[in-house]
Amino acid sequence: MDQHRLDKFKEQLDQHHAWPSVYTFKFIVPAGKVSALKELFRQHTPQEKASKNGNYTSFTYQMMMPSSQAVIDIYIAASKIEGLIAL
Repeated sequence: MDQHRLDKFKEQLDQHHAWPSVYTFKFIVPAGKVSALKELFRQHTPQEKASKNGNYTSFTYQMMMPSSQAVIDIYIAASKIEGLIAL
């Protein structure tokens, strides 16, 4: 993400949340990258659902986040996982 998009996203987060706040992360990852995503969220238990053919798994994490920057930091870290789709 470029800095302009990150700044705009941070602004939107701050408009819609009073920090600290529960934030819902949703990701879809290829089957071979599940462990990489779980490692990123190792202290949290997600809702998981495998795709019909088992090629992808969707994850939903609801976490108490201290700030919009903490949310952005998670998205930046997750974006390094090849094939990940953030919703």
